[in-house]
Amino acid sequence: MFSKILGSLKGSQASQDTKLDEKISRMDMHEMRVYVNGGLDDFPVDEYGLHEIVKKLMTKLETSEKYYIDIEDMDSKKKRAFDLITLILEHKKVSIAVIESIQEFLNLYEALIIKYDTDNKQIYESRIKKMISQAIEKISMKARIINVMELGT
Repeated sequence: MFSKILGSLKGSQASQDTKLDEKISRMDMHEMRVYVNGGLDDFPVDEYGLHEIVKKLMTKLETSEKYYIDIEDMDSKKKRAFDLITLILEHKKVSIAVIESIQEFLNLYEALIIKYDTDNKQIYESRIKKMISQAIEKISMKARIINVMELGT
């Protein structure tokens, strides 16, 4: 019951998840956004895919030993990454596991986000934190609704 809400990343869809892993590993920022918006017919948006996208944004590149987003990257790439995180937080398939990954993202890129915000007069840090709180509230509301429906009161 609560696995849909709380996020059970382990499932019986091993082959589908493997295909999705392969696809996400080759995606650029634009393709990730298309996936989150539901634009890939072969891969419906699910919690596993959202989690994998956040994981990809936090991985170190094998060739350069730098993270996917680096302080030296162009501001447009940083902005696309932050917008992608906010898009994921707004998605109806977001779960606790995905939110925890996004909190790790915030911890990893905290200095980069603060520098981007001050240089470009943006508020991504506070916006993402606020959206995390809103996503948690949505999840708890879903849990309450499911609980009431099961109890029949």
